Amino acid sequence: MKKKIGILGSTGSIGTTLLNVINKKNTEVYFLMANKNYQKILKQAKLYSVKYVIITDKTSFKKAKKFNNNKKIIIINNYNFHEIIDTKLDYVMSAITGLAGLKPTFEIIKFTKNIAIANKESIICAWPLIKKELIKRNTEFVPVDSEHFSIWSEINKIDLNKIDKIYLTASGGPLLNYNSKNKKNINISSILKHPTWKMGGKISVDSATMMNKCYEIIEAKNLFNLEYKQIKILIHPNSYIHAIILYKNGLSKIVLHDTTMKIPILNSIYGTNTPYKYDNKIDINKLNNLKLQQVKTKEYPIIKCLKYLQNNHTLYETVIVTINDFFVDKYLKKKINFFDISKLVLKFINNDKFKIYKKSSANSVDEILNLNEFIKNELENF
Repeated sequence: MKKKIGILGSTGSIGTTLLNVINKKNTEVYFLMANKNYQKILKQAKLYSVKYVIITDKTSFKKAKKFNNNKKIIIINNYNFHEIIDTKLDYVMSAITGLAGLKPTFEIIKFTKNIAIANKESIICAWPLIKKELIKRNTEFVPVDSEHFSIWSEINKIDLNKIDKIYLTASGGPLLNYNSKNKKNINISSILKHPTWKMGGKISVDSATMMNKCYEIIEAKNLFNLEYKQIKILIHPNSYIHAIILYKNGLSKIVLHDTTMKIPILNSIYGTNTPYKYDNKIDINKLNNLKLQQVKTKEYPIIKCLKYLQNNHTLYETVIVTINDFFVDKYLKKKINFFDISKLVLKFINNDKFKIYKKSSANSVDEILNLNEFIKNELENF
């Protein structure tokens, strides 16, 4: 029997990679979802014989209805999943970027047996709510970030009390070896050119500031029920190692693989029974040149935000995500310079108006999304 799957955010890099690695003989793509890229999603739907296409942007939805000449494809403008799914799917990938992906991610949990979440913001801001819903709906969860999948693949069957520390690796981004004297010459194109991964604009900027790794530490704390003091960052320029796990018994494990998302995605959907063989070869040159190094706060000041976080989950995580996203957007629109991002993020997450959210926990997804909008409006007024 074919494995029936769906993809939230099929036109982005994660969704596209998933479609590229699935085996059509034993996998049916039941639905695809995107926001605006109607031409690409319709091509995907035609290529993979998809029944339902969800396009959330109203203008793009209308264009898609006119553009589509395949009567077998049903195009809808909402994600009322109960209208199209009557039996649980086998697997859904959540790959929508930003907090826009939170609500559909939360809603789809009840309609799938397995969910792979590549949406960082959902795990950072709403993990307690998501975890509760996963248990309620008897849905299995698989992390897709290369670091978290690497950790999960090693420790999901063991007692977490056996873990001493976990190291997440960071490439250091495009500015790792940058001469500080030439900071004025840094332009957006150099920031967006990641040295080891092919990524979108937003995540490339977060990688350059190191906020992306801060996000991943919050994710790891949530997913693996750890304390922040147990999770560290190491810079590893060629990105071959994804995680290092130190156990209390003195043993350590290094998890490594090529710098491609194909591997965690492939394993998240098929597990050890994958019908697709990845040509996995150890790169001796990379192993002989690991160049692991500590992160320097002077070079990546934004990592100071981690010291303001508490081990218990609160709405303050949403504050940090929203403030960072706001100023990254300003940078991409060329309204501030690159080094302003870290300064402004650290300034505003310490503002008394926002620090109060350390005392509150989210009771619903809507509460998180409302806070996100409130903070953005407040920032516009500063």
